[in-house]
Amino acid sequence: MLTKNTIKYIKSLSEKKFRIINGSFIAEGPKLVSDIAGSTLKIEKLFATQSWLNENEALLEKPDEIHLISTKELSAISMLTTPNQVLATVSIPTHVFHPDLATQSLIITLDDIRDPGNLGTIIRIADWFGYKNILCSETSVDAYNPKCVQSTMGSIARVNIYYENLQEILKKCPDNTRIYGAFLNGEDIYTITPEPKGFLIIGNEANGINPEIEKLVNRRINIPTGNKSDSRAESLNASAATAILCSEFFRKTNHLKKP
Repeated sequence: MLTKNTIKYIKSLSEKKFRIINGSFIAEGPKLVSDIAGSTLKIEKLFATQSWLNENEALLEKPDEIHLISTKELSAISMLTTPNQVLATVSIPTHVFHPDLATQSLIITLDDIRDPGNLGTIIRIADWFGYKNILCSETSVDAYNPKCVQSTMGSIARVNIYYENLQEILKKCPDNTRIYGAFLNGEDIYTITPEPKGFLIIGNEANGINPEIEKLVNRRINIPTGNKSDSRAESLNASAATAILCSEFFRKTNHLKKP
């Protein structure tokens, strides 16, 4: 049976300040919890219905605590409109970004992304194309926000997410580090051959890349519009732009011969 304190604690994790204080976030639903259980992330407490426990015995060694709860009790702690069998509290991993990572692979870099759904989708995109590291500015939305976690559909278990001062990180990089930035007036992404490593910067949904970060970009790229005569769309959604750019980087660095 759930205590009032347990319910209060779980509900508090919907707020960033309590996630920081407790070092924990919430994951809900069979797929998300299963993906996390199969990763390096640490499940602290698991709250599940009997039907879920019966079907997932192989996953039950990982949590520190397992609590059998009723569907009604799950509704009391769930952040979802329709609660789904299982909820877990998970330790927030500690990652420290090192610029050397950009010499090994492409780093998706997010400058002041504010929408949790956008960030969650971007994490899924990174996972799909095999990009293991996402570097976020300190002003970007918290990746462990419940809406963001749910939007990742389990990809949060397979992608490392870092929060750093982007300007300081980029300034520490060697001069030959490729720093791509997505702009409305950059080079056509379909006409260039991008390098498979470096930074790919996606800017804020409304304002684009911060001017101080823009100064550090050494290759401006653009997704061209096909509507030349009457282009009413001023820009693409951040996650849509990330998907297109990641797809093109992946295609040209993995499936086309280099010139």
